[in-house]
Amino acid sequence: MTDPIADYLTRIRNAILAKQRVVEIPASNIKRDITRILFDKGYILNYKFEDKGPQGNIKIALKYHPETRDPAIRKIERISKPGLRKYTGKDNLPRVLNGLGIAILSTSQGVMTDKEAHQKNIGGEVLCYFY
Repeated sequence: MTDPIADYLTRIRNAILAKQRVVEIPASNIKRDITRILFDKGYILNYKFEDKGPQGNIKIALKYHPETRDPAIRKIERISKPGLRKYTGKDNLPRVLNGLGIAILSTSQGVMTDKEAHQKNIGGEVLCYFY
């Protein structure tokens, strides 16, 4: 697999389109960090890290509106790809849907959202957008 982050995002996107409650994804450290951010920002209901096998798994409980069954995640977009990395400085941090969505960045201080990077005054690689 050449792009494990794109695989992570695609599995979540496909599970949302199929209206599944839980999606299981092979784990890595960056995927664990992205999952924690999604939980903290309210895009997913819950998550669990399982250490089965050499790699482990992440089980993610997706979040839907109780009455209309609309998903909390409307769109997932991969920005930086292995063939074309997208970096941004501290002055050009992206704003997703005028601040309603989040951009996830990989910085020298770890994986964080665009707002956290703005507060810490650092830039980095823009991984993906969630809204």
